[in-house]
Amino acid sequence: MQYKILFVDDETANLRLLERLFRNSYDIYTASTGDEALDLLSVHDIALIVSDQRMPGMTGLEFLKLAAERRPQTVRIILTGYTDANDLVDAINSGVVYKYVTKPWVNEELKQTVQRSLQHYESTRAQRRLQTENERLKSRLKSATDGCVEMVLTMLETQFPHLRGRAERTAAIAALVGERFVELDWESRETLHLAAMLHEAVLFRAPREVLEKGQQQMGEHRTALGTALDAGAAAIDLVPELAEATGVLRFLFESYDGLGFPFGFAGAQIPLSARIIAAASTYDQLRQPKPGNEPLAHRDAVDSLRRASGTRFDPEVIDALADVCTYADIYQAEELLTLA
Repeated sequence: MQYKILFVDDETANLRLLERLFRNSYDIYTASTGDEALDLLSVHDIALIVSDQRMPGMTGLEFLKLAAERRPQTVRIILTGYTDANDLVDAINSGVVYKYVTKPWVNEELKQTVQRSLQHYESTRAQRRLQTENERLKSRLKSATDGCVEMVLTMLETQFPHLRGRAERTAAIAALVGERFVELDWESRETLHLAAMLHEAVLFRAPREVLEKGQQQMGEHRTALGTALDAGAAAIDLVPELAEATGVLRFLFESYDGLGFPFGFAGAQIPLSARIIAAASTYDQLRQPKPGNEPLAHRDAVDSLRRASGTRFDPEVIDALADVCTYADIYQAEELLTLA
């Protein structure tokens, strides 16, 4: 590959010297001012810029700052014998300048610096290509994951029409609550939202009349619910991109006090995302229950959750949920708009 190098210097003799030094190995472009050099940058894909600092009209650092905006991948070297040391250090630390060479330069040393700079250029380009490819793959993966979730929810909706809305509301509440916990990074919050969207679907084989009961009554059906949960998780696990979400959902029936199932975990042993989903789902069931049951206002629903705080639910999660749902307009139905 024939790299393109741009030399910028207001002294013609320096430009001719640099041109003779490198023209046998690279495509050489020259400019005597920053403005002229910027015009060349707009046309040519320059790999390396070597610019003098002390030039009339526009200093080398001023030019290289503009060059960095126009061609971020281009490596930038400054030739200097006069510039203020603090300005030079700031330029290197900020990434505007890759290296500096003092004038008068030594030809062999300058050649080595140019060679190392071009190696850095190739390394940076490879990293950017990898980053671009990763972003493209992540975008395709997210589209595929979203499509799988949509398919699962659509299939669930055909049998239980009200559950899609419950899943979406629970996911919205869980996402808001998750933002209150610094231990959940961006990827963890994404998994939390995905798991909340699937929390009803993972129980599609469980008897709905059992799921509508309270936690204490559910305990009487532990074996059946555990079997249904395993079957639902195994089905969703067939989509590898959903495996982390189903890993969270296996803890849906655990209780903060350790009396839940299937593992009998307590407190922090239960994944935080599972603790959040359990509270958000129960809150939604209280606010917007199945047809025929009376919905609770926000304050009454929170009071109900607080009565189970420390036993069924994590107290910190309930505090966060009570706070975010006081202000979040999750429920659009006119009779449910009064949150306080």
